[in-house]
Amino acid sequence: MNIIAKNKKAFYEYFINDTLEAGIVLNGDEVKSLRQGKVSINEAFAETENGELWLINANISSYKNAAKVYISDEKRKRKLLLKKKDISTFQGKVEREGYTIVPIKIYFNKKGIAKVEIAVAKGKKLYDKREDKKQKDWNKQKQRLLRNFK
Repeated sequence: MNIIAKNKKAFYEYFINDTLEAGIVLNGDEVKSLRQGKVSINEAFAETENGELWLINANISSYKNAAKVYISDEKRKRKLLLKKKDISTFQGKVEREGYTIVPIKIYFNKKGIAKVEIAVAKGKKLYDKREDKKQKDWNKQKQRLLRNFK
């Protein structure tokens, strides 16, 4: 598995519940720019529309050596490929329980196919973020103390 882009901000902003691997519909030049690592999913999210799941606001830069005729919009909507059952469960959680669908990472699997790991997540409040930061700092200090103690 060759990881291209991670959304570290998602773990800070949300409580991650369920994750799922999804395929993504790309153009030819987008695949080449993915291979070069020119992608950003920090501001991206997914949304259901007419029974389909779409990745919105993911920035995949255009390939610089591509023909000028085929260059598409960098932040266009991209269709995610999932089973209908998975889409309906995600859609139900979003509508009933107030969750959000966020991409966690984009990677190439063993066969060389681009995949997106998406998650159903609930937004954190400010005090939750502070608590996570305190816990992270405490774990760092604990590791330093244990390392110096040995």
